[in-house]
Amino acid sequence: MVWYDVISLSSLRSQRPGVTETVENTAVLLAKRPEGLPTPEDFSVVTRPLTSRDAGKIRCETIFLSLDPYMRSVIAGNHLGHGIAPGEVVPGEVIAKVTESEHPDWPLNTLVRCEGGWQQFSDQTPDSLARVPSQLSRPSLALSILGMPGLTAWAGMVDLAKVGPGDVVVIPAAVGGVGAMAAQLARRAGATTVAITSGAEKRRIATETLGYDHCIDRIEEDLGTALERIAPDGVSVYFDLVGDPTLTTVATHLAVGGRVVLCGLIQDYNGNHKTTGPHPGLWITKRATVSGLVVYDYEPQRQAFEAEFVPLAEAGELTANEEFHDGLDAAPAAFCRLMRGLNSGKVVVRLVD
Repeated sequence: MVWYDVISLSSLRSQRPGVTETVENTAVLLAKRPEGLPTPEDFSVVTRPLTSRDAGKIRCETIFLSLDPYMRSVIAGNHLGHGIAPGEVVPGEVIAKVTESEHPDWPLNTLVRCEGGWQQFSDQTPDSLARVPSQLSRPSLALSILGMPGLTAWAGMVDLAKVGPGDVVVIPAAVGGVGAMAAQLARRAGATTVAITSGAEKRRIATETLGYDHCIDRIEEDLGTALERIAPDGVSVYFDLVGDPTLTTVATHLAVGGRVVLCGLIQDYNGNHKTTGPHPGLWITKRATVSGLVVYDYEPQRQAFEAEFVPLAEAGELTANEEFHDGLDAAPAAFCRLMRGLNSGKVVVRLVD
């Protein structure tokens, strides 16, 4: 089952019994490394007995699991020098509830964010846990616009690109977790926002829900021609999440002094495409500033980010576009849809009602 939801902040707190009543753990393993686009057959869903909890560990029950494009390079074994082997639990960030703990800082029923992976239960060290902001009435947002995707958007728009009034900001993957937050940050700074996406539903979400000023359908329109029409004086900021050919096309339409933030390579993750990017002479001609963004560098600023933007979300001043899938066994197919660009928002798997 899949459903889409645009934020209407509502309460959600799991009241299920503790894990002591549960003797099995459901997990999704990598069955084999995908060749090209992943398929559900590349994963296996297993149920096996829970092992005993090591002293000092905290047992957590997953409520929400985040699915993100970077996972494709993780299961390929080459994400920033890290990866997993077939037979291992697929990693991923989760929102979970503490179900077993003797640690005074992490009492039972505390909602936490951690790297729990694609499984129902995980055992964590105290220093691997982060609290979900207590004032956040919708915990899944800590995986989307108020989580790693939102922090990524903030790092790109505010810290690196320093978007301001009069800028023309172009964002591909425009309706996902990063794109949704990036667009809103740019608009709050007084910039004009341009979405690159595909399909009628995503175009509708981009303009009607997320408030982009313009939207280009990357399949039905010629990107270069559309940029000439929308930004005749050039693009001020390009937040690259996808790689070539979009990167090179937008780069040729940069304004002099334009800023480019390189953050993702969706086109390359499936292993059948390699981004080369524009010739360095183009960056010189445009006097461009090109910055690489790895969100882990901004983890020390996470609390400050939450302090500023959680209240805005609770006040209805920020919009999230989330796509929910129910049940852990739905994760493989949902991830495959994501890697084919078929999602219509930040993809979240919901394990607990």
